[in-house]
Amino acid sequence: MTDKDIAATQSEFERALGEIRTRVSLSGSAAQKIAIAYSGGLDSAALLYLLRAYATQHGLELFAFHVHHGLSLNADQWLAHCQQQCAGLGVAFDARRVQIANQDKSGVEEAARHSRYAALGEMCRAHDVPLLLTAHHQDDQAETVLLQLLRGSGVAGLSGMDSVNHAADLLGDATLLMGRPLLQLARADLEKIVTSNAIAFVEDESNLDPRYARNALRHQVMPTLAQHFPGFQQRFARTAQHAQSAQRLLIELAAQDLTVCLDGDCLDITKLRQFSTDRIDSMLRYWFGSRGVRMPSTSWLNEMRTQLLEAKHDAQLCVTHADCHIRRHRDRVYLTPKLDPASLEQAPLAFRWDGTTAMQFAEFGGTLFFEEAEQGVSAEWLRGQALTMQLRSGGERLKPAWNRPTKSLKYHYQAGDVPAWERERLPLVFAEKQLLFAAGIGMDCHSFSTQAGTHIQLRWQFDSP
Repeated sequence: MTDKDIAATQSEFERALGEIRTRVSLSGSAAQKIAIAYSGGLDSAALLYLLRAYATQHGLELFAFHVHHGLSLNADQWLAHCQQQCAGLGVAFDARRVQIANQDKSGVEEAARHSRYAALGEMCRAHDVPLLLTAHHQDDQAETVLLQLLRGSGVAGLSGMDSVNHAADLLGDATLLMGRPLLQLARADLEKIVTSNAIAFVEDESNLDPRYARNALRHQVMPTLAQHFPGFQQRFARTAQHAQSAQRLLIELAAQDLTVCLDGDCLDITKLRQFSTDRIDSMLRYWFGSRGVRMPSTSWLNEMRTQLLEAKHDAQLCVTHADCHIRRHRDRVYLTPKLDPASLEQAPLAFRWDGTTAMQFAEFGGTLFFEEAEQGVSAEWLRGQALTMQLRSGGERLKPAWNRPTKSLKYHYQAGDVPAWERERLPLVFAEKQLLFAAGIGMDCHSFSTQAGTHIQLRWQFDSP
């Protein structure tokens, strides 16, 4: 590799890393910290070489984080190698050991990936590092695009890997950024860097095992593609960039459509119907993602959409998802949590109010808020009461206002158009045997104080599914 080639590689790396760092909007010492996921293999060894020079030039505190999976007999040697290399370079080093449950080959690969990133996120938090760099390069991007194409993925899958993104699901922290400054560099460029500088690295024998899908592509498919379509990696990388652009536009449109269709926390079916099938599906995926619900398959989404749109106005429709229930009630679509039947038999829970503005009740799946109001119970009186939260047992009655009659909770729920599935889990709050509050309806005015002083109204909010 000529000095000119090396300079070009370093220049591309510095350009990419500079763009990535503009995404880190922190101040203070944390902004001057950067870390590398260092396995000891050729790719991460090349990244460490380039990054150490960059960190020295820009006054950054550099960390190298290693994850010991224990899946190889050589794992201890790899850990020792990484520790030794970092000591020689003066780079701060940390490592974590993780346990991978026994699974088949594909299961091990996925489990190891999740365990690895969770451990890397833990080390970032331990050292207050906001940006983690990985050694993914152009060939990895090409493999990712081809794998997703073979799996029948849509635009999101073909987008491949971003140069930088938040990876809360992997790293366990929504504030951490993961950057990939080598995505525009080929593995051949990294090999030349390592060879030219006599950089020591380790070989993971599992990278040769064709039972892993990515290895089968790398060793059996990609060489054939390179023979017949030289430079295909760059074209695949361009495909990923085009897909990323298209995906950003789809997300922007889905966000606008969701704004139109949202009615509080639910969707308005009548507004949903004004869109094409493709826009409905895109918006539903965006809605699921915004609520932390895993993406469903295309066939599942098609079936759900059909049921939602074709059900009768008064149908009590429920579609089961792995993470939640999707329900339709009077032309509204709700995401509701999947509940253990035992939770509907929750025993009464005694508590006292100490003046706080909110109390969480995990047993009932939500939070009780205590808010000052012109009308309500006396705050002083409420502090002295032995309170109880429980689910309704039947026969309870409530008077929501002086100009409204005392009626059964069932009547109030029906009048307030509270969905049937919610009624079963809406909690009640009692002071001794006096009903103070029914979630979904409101306070019982019999408990209101007419004396001067601070008055409190209660409000209930379920946790998000």
